[in-house]
Amino acid sequence: MRLWSVHPRFLDRQALVACWREGLLAQAVIGKTSGGYSQHPQLSRFRATPEPLASLGAFLAGVVDEADARGYRFARDKILRHPSGAVPTLDLTAGQLDYEWRHLMAKLESRSPDRAAAFAGAAPEPHPVFTVVPGPIEPWERVTAPE
Repeated sequence: MRLWSVHPRFLDRQALVACWREGLLAQAVIGKTSGGYSQHPQLSRFRATPEPLASLGAFLAGVVDEADARGYRFARDKILRHPSGAVPTLDLTAGQLDYEWRHLMAKLESRSPDRAAAFAGAAPEPHPVFTVVPGPIEPWERVTAPE
């Protein structure tokens, strides 16, 4: 499961669709309608908020907003808890954002080289639900390559 911390506009079609599907799965787990992935480490950041389903709803809304901008048809009504008013942002360490940016760029270079080229040299930006704070890669991240 990868709930991308980078802004959804950087994701290619495959990553955007996967993020949406996995976000819906995370929502089911946090909402207790599914037992799958209940211990997945990425869910800890949403569970740590006062309103986990609202935070995850805000995350999913950001993904579906990007899908709408591209002309895709994601079912917004699948979001269980639409945020009413402002949802507090979640902290995201700069190290985590950088790690995910490099991970995404590697994926884009192999499967969507035109998209990778379009963002070459760009600075990573977070998903709107996150605020970047100083720090290393998050402890819940499963680092797959030497840093």
